[in-house]
Amino acid sequence: MLGALILLIINLLVLGWAGQGPKALGLDRPGRRAVEIAAGLLVAGAFAALQMLVLARLAGFEWIPNPDYSLPALYEGLRWNLSSVLFEELIFRGALLWLAIRWLGPVRATLLSAACFGAYHWFSYGMLGHPVAMAYVFVFTGAFGAMLAWAFAWSRGVGLPIALHLGWNVVSNEAFSNGPLGERWLLAAGEDMQVLGGGEQLLVSVGIPLALPLLVLLAMNGPMRRWRCPLEGVSREKE
Repeated sequence: MLGALILLIINLLVLGWAGQGPKALGLDRPGRRAVEIAAGLLVAGAFAALQMLVLARLAGFEWIPNPDYSLPALYEGLRWNLSSVLFEELIFRGALLWLAIRWLGPVRATLLSAACFGAYHWFSYGMLGHPVAMAYVFVFTGAFGAMLAWAFAWSRGVGLPIALHLGWNVVSNEAFSNGPLGERWLLAAGEDMQVLGGGEQLLVSVGIPLALPLLVLLAMNGPMRRWRCPLEGVSREKE
């Protein structure tokens, strides 16, 4: 958490250099930010849970509680997930993205942020030298990064992208033990677990994960566009 605090201070200093204050990161309007955070956590968490439940259904196993899971383990897991999300969001969806939007415009800034986010995960996941895995990671995390970058632009703040990112990670990593922390709250159990076929594997590994950024992006540019005009007052064109 100390690292996230240092990054927040650096973000505020960069924005101060650009003549902006904390409002540029969305540190304002607490009522609206609370709604955005709650919605982001709920939507992303629901998709992460859907992926794991569909996987269990197709592969023929059940999710059972881990008897060794404890409150200290929950606290440590939540702390780790929050720290990692804040670290990535304050780098990829903080002051640098605000400046990119200002200089490049919203669409090009979003694409640049998404590409950088996808390439970053080659290193964080240790995928270098494995072309197929690199392609999958780039597409998945790049699409996720595009959603998060546009969420920053659309909401004019870091709250919504943090919530979307955290909602997915906590449910996937902490609830369903699908992450670097190993066995967490729920464990896969079954006597007749099956290897998924091509179509089933595509649905679980690609279809459901990519459906989240696609639907969120469509919502922000469709039914919810009237609620919040993207980038109003941020890009050069709007100044």
